[in-house]
Amino acid sequence: MKVLTAELRHGTSHPATGPDNSFPSHAMTLLTHAVYALAYLVAGGTAAASLWALRPEADPLVAGLAGGMVVLAGALAHETAARLGRERAAGRRIARLNGRVEELARLLEQRLAAETAVQGIQPDAGARYDAVMQEVRLLQSLVARLTERRAPRPPAPSVERRSAAGAPPEAAVRPVPPSVRPSSAPMDDAAVLEAVHEALKADRIDIYLQPIVSLPQRKHRFYEVFSRVRAADGTQIMPDRYLDIAEREGLIATIDNLLLVRCVQLIRETERRQHAIGFFANISAATLADADFMRQFLHMMTQNQALVPKLVFELSQHDLGAGGAVTMGILSQLARLGFRFSMDQVTDLDIDLDRLLRHEFRCVKLDRALVLDPANAGRIGDLRRRCAAEGIDLIVEKIETENQLVEVLDTGFDFGQGYLFGEPRLSRKPE
Repeated sequence: MKVLTAELRHGTSHPATGPDNSFPSHAMTLLTHAVYALAYLVAGGTAAASLWALRPEADPLVAGLAGGMVVLAGALAHETAARLGRERAAGRRIARLNGRVEELARLLEQRLAAETAVQGIQPDAGARYDAVMQEVRLLQSLVARLTERRAPRPPAPSVERRSAAGAPPEAAVRPVPPSVRPSSAPMDDAAVLEAVHEALKADRIDIYLQPIVSLPQRKHRFYEVFSRVRAADGTQIMPDRYLDIAEREGLIATIDNLLLVRCVQLIRETERRQHAIGFFANISAATLADADFMRQFLHMMTQNQALVPKLVFELSQHDLGAGGAVTMGILSQLARLGFRFSMDQVTDLDIDLDRLLRHEFRCVKLDRALVLDPANAGRIGDLRRRCAAEGIDLIVEKIETENQLVEVLDTGFDFGQGYLFGEPRLSRKPE
C-alpha cells in the first residue's frame, strides 16, 4: 500500500503512456519549420520580383511592400499552424496523464482486494484507502480541467495574493533552495502561460512552508503553505510574474485546488508523525466559486474530520468584502465542518469583527508596515484590544529584522511571521 501510494503521488513510467522523447521527431519538427520559413520567404521574394518585372514603371518600393505582405501572411499562417500543433501535443500528453492516474487507481483497488483476500485487512486500512481514493478522484478532476479550452479573460484588478503566490514580495530577491533556480532570462506572457500549463501537467507546482511563531518565544505554531511554479529546466517563476497571467486564463482556481489537496496530504503526514502543527492555506474567491471541486473537497473532509482542526483557510479582506451569497454560503458549510479562517491582505483597519466571528474567522494578519505606522497607532491599539476580548488572534507578518521585532513586541502582539523566523522552505512530498 505504501509503495502504491507513492506511485499515485509521483507517477510511474509506462512504455505505452510515457512521453515521446525521440530525437528524430524533434529533428523533423525543426526541419518542417525551416521548410515553411523558406517557402514563404521565397514566395515573398518571387512576388516582389514578379510585380517589378510586370510593372517596371512602378515604384520598386511597391514591389517590396507586396513581397513583405506575402512574407508576413506566410509567417502568420506558420505561427497558427505551429500553435495548433502544440495544442494537439499538449492534449495528447494530458490524455496520457489522465489515463495513467486511472490505471494507478485501478491498480490500487486490485492490490487492496488481493491484500484483503490473502492477509486480511487492518481496521483502519479501509479508511486510509478511502482517503487516498478521494485524493485520486480530486486530482483526476483537476487534470481533466486542463483539457478544457479556456477563453482569454480580461485582466482582473491588481490585488496582491500572497498565499497562492508564494512568499511575501521581498522573496523575489531572496535566495531560493538549491533544487530550484530563479529564472534569469525574461519571459514574455505567452512563455509564462505555457510554463504554468506545463507545470500543472507535470506536477511541478512546488509547495513551500513558512513558519508562524508565537511571540516572544518564537516557537513554531503553524506553517503557511505557498505554491511556486517550477519550469522544465528547474528555474523558478516568481509569483509576481505568473499570477496575473494565470488569473486571466482561469488557472488560479486549479493551482489553489492542487494546493489544498497537498495541504491535506501534509496534514495526514504530520498526523502519522504525531506532530501537533497546523497549516494556513489560501482559499480564493475563484476556489470558493468552483462548485465541483468544493463539493468533492467537502465530501473528502467530512470523511477525515480529524484533519479539519489543523487546516486554517486564508481569505483576503478584498475577497471577503466582495463575497456574495454563494461565497458566504460556502464559508458557512466549511465552518459547520469545523474549519477556522484567517483574514489577510488587510488594508482597511475598520474591521467588522462581528461579521468575522459569525463566519468563524479566528485570525487576522496585519502587515508589519501597517502596524508600525505612527499614523495608525490609535486604531491598531483599539483593534488589538477588541480582538483580544473576542478571542481573535492577530498575526504580524513581514518581520525581517531584530529591530522590527522589538518594535512589534512593544505593541503587544502574540504571533509573528517573516524571514526573521524562517524563509519559505520547499516541502518534500509525503512518502
